Amino acid sequence: MLKQKVSVILPVFNEAEIISDLVLIIKDLYPDYEVIVINDGSTDNSAELAKKAGAIVYNHPYNIGNGAAIKTGIRIASGDILVFMDADGQHNPADISGLLKYISDYDMVVGARTIKDHASLGRALGNNLYNWMASYVAKFYIKDLTSGFRVIKSKIARNFLNLIPNTYSYPTTLTLSVLRSGWTVKYVPIEIKARNAGKSSIKFYKDGVRFFMIIIKICTLYSPLRIFLPVSFFIFMLGLSNSLYTLIAHHRFTNMSALLLLTSVIIFMMGFISEQVCQMWHEGQEENRSSISKQ
Repeated sequence: MLKQKVSVILPVFNEAEIISDLVLIIKDLYPDYEVIVINDGSTDNSAELAKKAGAIVYNHPYNIGNGAAIKTGIRIASGDILVFMDADGQHNPADISGLLKYISDYDMVVGARTIKDHASLGRALGNNLYNWMASYVAKFYIKDLTSGFRVIKSKIARNFLNLIPNTYSYPTTLTLSVLRSGWTVKYVPIEIKARNAGKSSIKFYKDGVRFFMIIIKICTLYSPLRIFLPVSFFIFMLGLSNSLYTLIAHHRFTNMSALLLLTSVIIFMMGFISEQVCQMWHEGQEENRSSISKQ
């Protein structure tokens, strides 16, 4: 049994059909937990229903985004352990205890979906691609990059508030930031229910590009050479292939070959310098990390 205080954070946007029942279930299963509903500019009576069910409700005056709601929840939560879960009925509150039992040994515990739990085969394949890319960046096997059902120590979550985007996808940013900062992560299998009402607001192509850019952003922030080195190597091979072809076929070394080879060297040096800058920045952050661990 956890002795630390637990806060359950639910970002809500027009979930009047489910939010009351969800809060009541959580309160019934975990009466000692703080339940916080961040009403992100809902146009229905989600906030009133959540408050009536016993949740602490914080209202955004207009819709900012899922990530902004999570950040607000992190700021106002009083718990030592934070539980993030979707408020659309897909996550089972009974699974919270299954995640919490690992939090004493890990810094973040994530509920991992199976391929059958995704809305479509295309989205499942896309998520698997992002999982692979993120695993390359983090040097850790990521089973579910975009899962919104997770448990994390509050002091660690607050350390990454400035990196979390206002919109989607806060799980992507938080996962990569936690892993690349040297904190530990555990994945626990969960089952997802069908949405009780409405449909997902995530657009596969639009948000897919956003997820990709977040991965690149976090990678260049924590380990730039993981991006710069492959790009440099690819351009170098293009330049080398072009120079060999022109030397054999035309007996000359072209300007294009020189440009490609020089570009590859410049990109590598930019990555190398960025890596050194990041290393110095992380050394400055290590004292903060150590102080968090001791508390």
